[in-house]
Amino acid sequence: MTTPDNLSRRLFLQRAAVGTLLATGGGTLLSACASGGSDSDSSGGGGGAEKTSENPFGVKGSDPLDVVIFKGGYGDDYAKAHEDLYKKKFSETSIKHAGITDITPQLQPRFNGGNPPDVIDNSGASLLPMSTLATSGQLTDLTQLFDAPSVDDPNKKVRDTLEPIALEAAMLNGKPLVLEYVLTVYAIWYNKPLFTKHGWTPAKTWAEFLALCEEIKKAGIAPLAHQGKHGNYIGGVVMDMAVKHGGHDVIKAIDSLEPNAWKHESIKLAAEALLELKGKGYIMQGTEGLDHIQSQTAWNQGKAAFIPSGSWLENEQKTVAPKDFETTATYTPLLDGSKLPVDVARIAAGENFIVPEKAKNKAGGLEYLRIMLSKEAAGKFTELTGSPTIVKGATEGIKLSAGAASSDALIKSGGTNNWTQYFAGWYSTMDKPSRSIYAELAAARISADEFCNRMQKLADDTAKDPGTKKQTRT
Repeated sequence: MTTPDNLSRRLFLQRAAVGTLLATGGGTLLSACASGGSDSDSSGGGGGAEKTSENPFGVKGSDPLDVVIFKGGYGDDYAKAHEDLYKKKFSETSIKHAGITDITPQLQPRFNGGNPPDVIDNSGASLLPMSTLATSGQLTDLTQLFDAPSVDDPNKKVRDTLEPIALEAAMLNGKPLVLEYVLTVYAIWYNKPLFTKHGWTPAKTWAEFLALCEEIKKAGIAPLAHQGKHGNYIGGVVMDMAVKHGGHDVIKAIDSLEPNAWKHESIKLAAEALLELKGKGYIMQGTEGLDHIQSQTAWNQGKAAFIPSGSWLENEQKTVAPKDFETTATYTPLLDGSKLPVDVARIAAGENFIVPEKAKNKAGGLEYLRIMLSKEAAGKFTELTGSPTIVKGATEGIKLSAGAASSDALIKSGGTNNWTQYFAGWYSTMDKPSRSIYAELAAARISADEFCNRMQKLADDTAKDPGTKKQTRT
């Protein structure tokens, strides 16, 4: 991942950095949709050329395309490959490419001036808040993209070539406004050769996990490290155990801001389990003060056996991981009485690709996304990043890395039992504060009851906020 906030890119995803926005003068962003920009086609998406099954948005081949990509854990080489496919189709075009990490500082002035890029990967720690962009009318409705003919089979709509989670994740304010391209798997990760050397096997039950942690500790290795400065990583472990214990209704109630959702017994039990790891000395000393790169590098160095993360981890750490290191995903253990199987994982469609409503070449931006959703483009993404996408069958015939293969196996083993969450992306007020609360729990500075109470207060305050649009999962 690159920067912590891409868990969502992770889904982990969709995170709305309201504090960052306001700190940089983001108050003007809400009115930016009314300023400047291209008035022609501001709502239709047509580029002026004839619309056909090969060119469903009417892209004018000579129009330039402006692409901005968050250059994080996935890098931006994949985007350059996608741009090559676009140029292969529209040979007369010129493409302006920017791979950046500081999305809000660089792009907020462009939105305010009415001249945003044509397509953006809006991710990272300083992403533009998705909820703000949605409510202020600055995002193009992607219904036309999902209803367009697929690049691979013109007889199929794009929507029919995607994993179902992609269409659910696209929704903001009741409309499909964002393309969440990467199918991210959240898991705990280990180095397979290390486990083979010691004869260790990932545990299925909580009792087995505690016994394994004791063995690991006796070998002079910390059982678990986490990205202490970014609490959403270790928070993912808590939530995974809670959802497996209580079932999908646990997370659906949380996402829907239902009263007392965070006080569910399964949430408390999972929080207590994390505190037990801390109390038994199974968490790497000092990890609470480390960022994602520091903690992950310590893990690569063999100082810890497990670390929580999303499936971008392998690609993010490839420059520092030893050559014989095999980044391998496994499941979190089951608490006693769990309703779901152990080989279930949290998955998410993440990495926010958007086409601004005021883009000069909106048709080109939509076509760029359509090309991204071809098997060729999606396969290239997986080859370059080690992460799967939302495109069905795009990994077929591709030699997968250890990380990608283990992620793919978790997706398949969990099947319809796999779960996802949306509260951090749907509600800007919950994202960063929840990370801090997770971090407090992991450091044992609050009890399980205090954790539940603080998270519930955060949710209740959000539910009462008149400026927050409530969303409901069924």
